[in-house]
Amino acid sequence: MLRVLRYLIVLGALIAAAVWLADHPGAVILVWQGYRIDTSVAALVVAVAAVAATAALFYRLWVLVRRAPSDLSESWRLKRRQKGYQALTHGMVAVAAGDAEEARRQVKRADGLLDEPPLTMLLKAQAAQLAGDEQAAAKFFTAMTENSGTEFLGVRGLLNQAMRRGETEKALGFARRAYRLRPKSDWVASVLFDLEARSRRWLDARSTADEAGRRGLIAPEVGRRRKAVLALELSREAKERNISDEAIRRAREAHELAPDFVPATVALASGLLDAGKGRRVTTLIEHTWHLSPHPDLVRLYGAALDVGDVLARVRATQRLIKLNPDHLESRLALAGAALQAKLWGEARTALSGVGDDPPARVCRLMAELEELEHGDHARARAWLMRASLADPDPAWVCDTCGNTVKDWGALCAKCQNFDSFRWRTPPHVVALAAPSTPALPATTNQTLAPPADR
Repeated sequence: MLRVLRYLIVLGALIAAAVWLADHPGAVILVWQGYRIDTSVAALVVAVAAVAATAALFYRLWVLVRRAPSDLSESWRLKRRQKGYQALTHGMVAVAAGDAEEARRQVKRADGLLDEPPLTMLLKAQAAQLAGDEQAAAKFFTAMTENSGTEFLGVRGLLNQAMRRGETEKALGFARRAYRLRPKSDWVASVLFDLEARSRRWLDARSTADEAGRRGLIAPEVGRRRKAVLALELSREAKERNISDEAIRRAREAHELAPDFVPATVALASGLLDAGKGRRVTTLIEHTWHLSPHPDLVRLYGAALDVGDVLARVRATQRLIKLNPDHLESRLALAGAALQAKLWGEARTALSGVGDDPPARVCRLMAELEELEHGDHARARAWLMRASLADPDPAWVCDTCGNTVKDWGALCAKCQNFDSFRWRTPPHVVALAAPSTPALPATTNQTLAPPADR
């Protein structure tokens, strides 16, 4: 719209000028080299405009002829470059599709069309990997590291190769180089942290976690959890070197970072008890029990209170479970203490209310209770049979691979994942047609529902 308006304004101005010249023709006399020309002003203006237009036309033709070779050459280069990028794109698609032969063909075509080796180097490396030629791929990745524009891609390729081969030390070197090139990359920070952890370089991993937290590459709660786990591993190393003060300090740091982290609480409580500093252990365990009950805490709690007889142990357990009375671990802790003290009614009360499908631990305690209180071997055997079909006891289970261990560790020995163990019921094979659980003999003291067919 603006262009049309501008055109109309210019056209109107020209028409106005032509009308004005027609109304005021004037006279022009030109004498030159013995020639005299008499004309009007309007004719002179038209003649000058015609000469100017002719001169401009010849100038444009001269420029066009002069630039023709370079324009043709540039057009040829642009078409060649366009075909090269098309070949590069088709090569990437072939790599994604797993077509090694097509990828090699497009690599050769792109390499011949493009005069920019860094653009085709990555495709060459990926095509070589697709064909199973890791040595050729490593050669291309190494060549890429010599160019500042593709250095990171080359380092990343070499890093991935080292990780696939299980060469942790070599991969760690490449990860550190990649981190120097791209410190704000969350992928690089994550890989570097995992490699440092797998190499048990806890201090280096701690530094990487701190920096990742400052850069916002990980969530604050993830950073706190990582630092807690690393502090616990540093505490264990200090304990192995018999540096008890350092071990306690690191364990306390881990507990303060993650109060619900049971292994940290256990390590700190054990260290304080060994050092004769058990006055704060009870408060420490009570705080963790409120957040995350665990069987190991019960033993340490009794040791901290220095209970000497079974009745005192029951009272200590009652004090502890008040912080989380409805949790299964609280019921089991009280039932175990009551059984030792021969408080049969207290044990039955603790085991009641666990549901119609009690876990194996409850079944075993019920079997023990039936045998000790009534001498009822038949009911004890029925509970033991029920325990064999119930869910197994909880343990430290790796969330990644399902590896089950007795003692917690920062690294899974099977899959090498960091902080993957959780306290839960491990997976187990369920029979396709499990036999019916034998019914318990009738009794007036029965608290749990008799087993039903599974």
